[in-house]
Amino acid sequence: MKKVISLLIIGLLFTGCSNDKKPEVTPVTTPEPTIEPTPVPLDHDTYDSLYVIANKTHPLSEDFEPTDLVVPDVLATRDGLELRQEAATALETMFEAAKADDITLRFGSGYRSYSTQQRLFNNYVAKDGEEAANRYSARPGESEHQTGWAVDISDGSMNNWLKNSFKNTPEGQWLAENSYLYGFVLRYPEGKEDITGYIYEPWHFRYIGIDEALKIKESGLTLEEFYGYMN
Repeated sequence: MKKVISLLIIGLLFTGCSNDKKPEVTPVTTPEPTIEPTPVPLDHDTYDSLYVIANKTHPLSEDFEPTDLVVPDVLATRDGLELRQEAATALETMFEAAKADDITLRFGSGYRSYSTQQRLFNNYVAKDGEEAANRYSARPGESEHQTGWAVDISDGSMNNWLKNSFKNTPEGQWLAENSYLYGFVLRYPEGKEDITGYIYEPWHFRYIGIDEALKIKESGLTLEEFYGYMN
């Protein structure tokens, strides 16, 4: 009898164990993949865009003129030189930063209308011939100056105005090293004439915004190469 009772107790114990709840297992969930938004392409075609490309294969229309032209409050070669508002503000900031480093810059050329560029180009053709003129001067519609984003800069003395020697001056070297910090890039670098269509111009800078200027500076490329607008 005792043996039967013992067997019954053991059986009940095993039955109780089998009814114990199993520990809950938290299901492993795979996180949803993070999808980065596609960057908005920069507008290189609209004439009014900050990122517009103006060159020999991508000209501007004869009637285009920016609507926000202002005269920057900087030392200039003559009165009345204009830039678009954002570029003018950036130029003022850059000139002040240069002054703090004992560098005197002078604003030499900004916005030019289609008709002004036509007159200039015709004068250069009469002087040097069309082939030569087309290496250092733009045909009307092909000039960055018509966009209002381009600027020619000289040393304070103007002894190196529109000369290659500008690159060896403290002013030219300061600009080459620091202009991108204010949104400007050297537009026609040395050794890139076959790409840009123009000879080296150490005085010609294009405002493109600080973010883009940094990328272009780090890349070592021209605007044509960086954005895929090859001549």
